Amino acid sequence: MTLAVPTEDFDCQTCGACCSYSEDWPRFSLETDEELDQIPAEYVSADLGGMRCPDNRCSALSGTLGVHVGCKIYAVRPIVCRTCMPGDDECLMARQKLSQTVLL
Repeated sequence: MTLAVPTEDFDCQTCGACCSYSEDWPRFSLETDEELDQIPAEYVSADLGGMRCPDNRCSALSGTLGVHVGCKIYAVRPIVCRTCMPGDDECLMARQKLSQTVLL
């Protein structure tokens, strides 16, 4: 994993790529049952293995990609969301995949 320092080039509140490029991205992994219970059921996938992502976009993501986005459950978001950092490998992968269909 590449450690990156957040910069102005990676404005998460404008981008949203990590939350909107794959239905398989926001998976639950190391969360406790108590942590998972805090995530509203309307945002959890039918198989209970991650976040609900219609059309590859996390249902907890609000706003318009590339303009202004935010997480409706930021305080209780899954661990994979917490560990994705601006400019790290996961961020760059998401931005690259999403940029193939949407200009960021």
